[in-house]
Amino acid sequence: MNISDQIKELLTSNGACDVGFTKVEDSTLELQYVISIVVPLSDTIIDEINDTPTYSYFHHYRTVNAYIDQLLLQVGFLLQSQGYRYIPIAASQSVPSDGDRIHIGRYSHKKIAVLAGLGSIGKSTLFLHRVHGPRVRLGTLFTDCPLQVTDSKIHSICKDCNLCVDYCPANAIKGIEWHEDIQRSEMFDANACNNYMREHFMKIGRGSVCGICIKVCPINHLNKL
Repeated sequence: MNISDQIKELLTSNGACDVGFTKVEDSTLELQYVISIVVPLSDTIIDEINDTPTYSYFHHYRTVNAYIDQLLLQVGFLLQSQGYRYIPIAASQSVPSDGDRIHIGRYSHKKIAVLAGLGSIGKSTLFLHRVHGPRVRLGTLFTDCPLQVTDSKIHSICKDCNLCVDYCPANAIKGIEWHEDIQRSEMFDANACNNYMREHFMKIGRGSVCGICIKVCPINHLNKL
């Protein structure tokens, strides 16, 4: 079994619902091969969300993030044991950007998942997995191991659907369909989202989660891409 297959076997046997490989040249991490992993969220927990996040959702969100980090570490151990280097990008770690309250990740999980052929981006700027839609969390690992990269066709699947736009309580989603060269700020007002969560949901997760756009999106395991 080659190392790409070993990685897939390790991840899928431990809860990941999808795994993809890609290669990037715009990273400052010096490691160009990248692994994207997808872990599904609980449909039952997501379905409990109405006009506010739930305590169960916040706890589940954090628990899945921590589990993804553990999966990435296991992959890293495997790679390092065979002489390769690795850098995991934590599922929910972010750093402040200059002059902005909004924190950003070290590298975009969504970008890697799209390049790896695992799904698309919605009008909400959420990653839409090809089976589970937005009801997932992502993990990313960079390595110098030459993985079996597959070409992907990137496309938008939202079309005329605007449910996330209509239901967003912060009016942060602008209703613009995603394409490969668009900037997030053209589609989504991150400050409006962040401010609304902090003003209304501080008692749940310190105003760091919402989930309404995930709940209303019709792309999920019942409506595959």
